Amino acid sequence: MNRRGGREKAAESLLKSQAEGWGPTSFRVTMAGYLEALTVRAYSKATCHSRASDLLRFARWAEERGLVGPAETTRPVLEQYQRHLFYVRKPNGRPLGTTTQQHLLTSLKGYFRWCARQALTQANPAADLLLPRLGVRLPRATLTPTQVEKVLAQPNVKTAVGLKDRAVLEVLWATGLRRSEVVQLSLYDVREEAGAVFVREGKGKKDRVVPVSARCLGWVRRYVEEARPRLVVAPDEGRLFVSDVGNALSPTTLSREVAAYVKAAEVGVKGGCHLFRHACATAMLEGGADVRFVQELLGHASLETTQVYTRVTITKLKAVYEATHPGARATVPEAATVDNVTAEDVLAAIEAEDEAEAETEMG
Repeated sequence: MNRRGGREKAAESLLKSQAEGWGPTSFRVTMAGYLEALTVRAYSKATCHSRASDLLRFARWAEERGLVGPAETTRPVLEQYQRHLFYVRKPNGRPLGTTTQQHLLTSLKGYFRWCARQALTQANPAADLLLPRLGVRLPRATLTPTQVEKVLAQPNVKTAVGLKDRAVLEVLWATGLRRSEVVQLSLYDVREEAGAVFVREGKGKKDRVVPVSARCLGWVRRYVEEARPRLVVAPDEGRLFVSDVGNALSPTTLSREVAAYVKAAEVGVKGGCHLFRHACATAMLEGGADVRFVQELLGHASLETTQVYTRVTITKLKAVYEATHPGARATVPEAATVDNVTAEDVLAAIEAEDEAEAETEMG
């Protein structure tokens, strides 16, 4: 089961807890109540599913030790769980990443804060729980512009699937979007006349406008006109990119397809969608782009080392993009038949995202 499917199953399991006989003050029933509260507060489905997975993991651990509800949980219990996360090993023998440990514990802090407000506990046992310190890690590997071009050349653009894949790769390289943002793009989110892509409810449910190269827009236009009609199946939901069999493209499928092209290119680097996010940011920073503009492009509202910074306009962002992104200066394809912050801070933030996505969940 993939990661997304596992999270959805966790949410379903918690929501069915009361019907399965769990008491009203049990971990599972109160966690279901917490998820409902998050939904009412307009948290995204992805966030709720992620919290459900984190919380169910703790519930199972606690139940194995004879604890059944939040009222029995103390700070020493949570500190014991924190030690468990530090020492536990994944099936491949590697420890959980520090980012993952912090994510799991942050979910617990939110849950117990809600429990205290609902008088399910006398006090919040997680209030003074210290989270693991995150180091500043730069990307382990990234692609140079030359290597990117080699990967971009891999799809067979004489086929509908190959043309779709080329358009996807061009979007990843040109925009630095997260894979979840790419699969959510609609046909109407690409504004060719403005030279931009509209990202709706990206991470943190924040909208943003991202400049895109003319070459990328050319490949997307070719795909939409020549390949998409041959791939899409009814009912057409209006997503920009569809899978090889015509339905909605999932983040997991996208990662697998991109990783296959990276491997085929034999560039000496392993990875998927995040390689292009790394490459986009690195190329622009090396080209002289101000860190603030790269932050805006990537959708980083803030970083640990970042004070509040002035949001930049799309006009200024587009100008910087065209001056610093290698793809913005590349050739547009002709139609054919379908057959205060440092650069290190920005790159470290991307690496933290990558680690969080790559961690394999247990339990």
